[in-house]
Amino acid sequence: MPAARIASLLPSATEIVAGLGLADRLVGVTHECDTPPEVRALPKLTRSLLPPSLPSREIDRAVSASLRGDAHTVYELDAELLRRLEPDVVLTQALCDVCAVPYDAVEGAVCTMPRSAAIVSLDPEDLEGIFTCIERAAQALGVPERGAALAGGLREELAAVRALVAPRAGTRPSVFLCEWLDPLFCGGHWVPEMVEAAGGRDVFGRPGEPSRRIAWEELATADPDVIVLAPCGFDAEETVRRFPEFTNAYPDWQDLRAVREGRLFAVDANGYFSRPGPRVVQGVRILAAALWGGPVAGALPPGSLYRRTPAGEWKRLA
Repeated sequence: MPAARIASLLPSATEIVAGLGLADRLVGVTHECDTPPEVRALPKLTRSLLPPSLPSREIDRAVSASLRGDAHTVYELDAELLRRLEPDVVLTQALCDVCAVPYDAVEGAVCTMPRSAAIVSLDPEDLEGIFTCIERAAQALGVPERGAALAGGLREELAAVRALVAPRAGTRPSVFLCEWLDPLFCGGHWVPEMVEAAGGRDVFGRPGEPSRRIAWEELATADPDVIVLAPCGFDAEETVRRFPEFTNAYPDWQDLRAVREGRLFAVDANGYFSRPGPRVVQGVRILAAALWGGPVAGALPPGSLYRRTPAGEWKRLA
């Protein structure tokens, strides 16, 4: 029997629950959960302690402070609301203390609930790990067959994208997928594998490993064929709006070959890259469109991809 009351403390987990056909069992979500649209009306179990318009460098400073020990610098859990909602299952993560409410805070809150609840931590490090987490979540929620079907479909879709770009494998472009604008970070965990699956060669990221800070000198020396701006938590429109943060921080940015030749892109990282859920395969399609053109990737989600022309104009491609 499916779980009757589900609390999701991750946007990706909320999307997994919806993909399993259990959105109506959700009793609480995070302040960042926006997909599917109907979950936006649910009680919010978390809030951000950072101003929404904070510059990228200031956000990085707050995140760094959190990593140094103050695990509540970025997000706050409403433990009292969680107790009142009395979920049977709480979906969370322990992979990254600054990406969501820390696991210890969740565990502490659940221990004070009047009724016991199962805590399910979803901690994928690569694409297969995402699919496996979908199956684990489905098992915990009492619908294992739905999880197998959802994960299996995503594996097939990913294989189809790989097959489409395979004829171009001999000419893989070098790619810098930028997970943060200021300071620069490369993509980590599953993101480098997304680049590879789309037919590119990630010059900095390593599959399964965390993102890391990139010095300007490293980027200038690598001078990749393609640069994809995918700052964690931002959609493509917000990334374009914040682009001056990048240009102001790095005065020589126009010397990069990808910039000069019009191969600088902005993507919806919040929807298709940062969240380890069902939409990551669409993220691979978005990357394939950036690297090889729209016909290779098929139809893309609206607003998911922008390109900066050599003349300096941002053009929406999807």
